[in-house]
Amino acid sequence: MQNQLDVTDWKILRELQADGRITNVELARRVGISAPPCLRRVRALEQSGIIKGYCALLNEKKIGHELVAFAMVGLHSQAEADLVAFEERVRSWPIVRECYMLSGEIDFILKCIASDLASFQDFVIHSLTAADQVDSVKTTLAIRQSKFVPGVYIPAAVTGASFK
Repeated sequence: MQNQLDVTDWKILRELQADGRITNVELARRVGISAPPCLRRVRALEQSGIIKGYCALLNEKKIGHELVAFAMVGLHSQAEADLVAFEERVRSWPIVRECYMLSGEIDFILKCIASDLASFQDFVIHSLTAADQVDSVKTTLAIRQSKFVPGVYIPAAVTGASFK
């Protein structure tokens, strides 16, 4: 459907990324169409899978999660069965919030959010390094977040307006 997106669809996507709680009436006003066709377009974007879902972005520190860390994981083998088994294991660990398979020396990078250093260390020692497929783990702690922009960059050229 990406090739079938028009300027209005791109505007809808831009606005929803900026505020997923916007009302359909306000969304329609911002993109310059009436509410019924706006709702139909949003539903079509959802059904096509372009819009995967909606969520609230939480301030982890305000709810007691003081530590953000990254774990770079090397596996014993890069056979598909081992990769899949590790990915399934990762999905069961709540401390891991994001996981990416990489090319190069590191097989996976995990973004972990924990209440404190002891909780993260416990996870690394008792869960991560104990996983059958894991050969090596290197960890690093985040000092501060310098940039966070959720969603996908939408160039101004596709919407006919400047991007916020």
